[in-house]
Amino acid sequence: MATLGMSAADREAIEAFKRDVVEPSMTSLVILDFWAEWCGPCKALAPVLEKVAADYADKGVVLAKVNVDEQKMIAAQFRVQSIPTVYALFQGQLVADLTQARSESQLKQMLDQILRQLPIQGAADKMHEDIAPLIAMGEEVLEAGDVERALSIFGQLVEMAPEDADVVGGLARAMVKAGRVDEAEALLSQLPPEKAKETPVARAQAAIALAREAAPVDDLGPLRAKVAANADDHEARFELAGGLMAAGDRDGAADNLLEIIARDREWNDGAARQRLLKLLEVVGLEDPWVREQRRRLSALLFT
Repeated sequence: MATLGMSAADREAIEAFKRDVVEPSMTSLVILDFWAEWCGPCKALAPVLEKVAADYADKGVVLAKVNVDEQKMIAAQFRVQSIPTVYALFQGQLVADLTQARSESQLKQMLDQILRQLPIQGAADKMHEDIAPLIAMGEEVLEAGDVERALSIFGQLVEMAPEDADVVGGLARAMVKAGRVDEAEALLSQLPPEKAKETPVARAQAAIALAREAAPVDDLGPLRAKVAANADDHEARFELAGGLMAAGDRDGAADNLLEIIARDREWNDGAARQRLLKLLEVVGLEDPWVREQRRRLSALLFT
């Protein structure tokens, strides 16, 4: 914006706009709210904008407000004809018109779409990047069966990043392996609704569901004997798979579930397939072992 021939007040307004809006937009997504004291809809929208901006602060979103009565030149530069008008700015450029988003859910949906397309790294992203090696360590320790150490690692990480899905999901799965299923469920319940949809949290939720379905069995011998005596005793085999799962024998659990599917894929409304899919989700869909089990399952279902 050129300042030649402007009044001192206009120059001051433009400098303030550069400082408060343009400069932050170089690295953040700025929600720019044009409003006025006399505007009832503006006052109704303001709490929604403030809440969403606070919720998305860790994602690199900030809120800036322009009073159209006090900053007429700024409003004119953006061709604001009615208020409330709400824009999204990144690197000094208008990237979206958010005016039609009048509810929290509508605004968040639009912001999610914008953020997926822009190279914005918020505080939460930076923190996740910094602690990624520690998260990987926790996962390795948990996979190796050292549950207490995994609990310690993820417990410390959750103090640093209490809403990081990988951290909370890892701690919840460690809790499940330690037999603290109720605590794991309570931990996940504290997350914001949008976090509950993320893959690491879904893995933890699947682990909780499996833990409630597949209780530990003190002696698997009688179940093994039943299955050996009658290969079509799917109830016994299903219970055996649950016991093996609870004991950490995922190979044995998968083998028995796949055997049920091979013999009667629709047994008990597809219970074996559903339990196998939950097990695969808990392990992680990118895991090589999971890919192999999915290949085996597909071979049974589609041949």
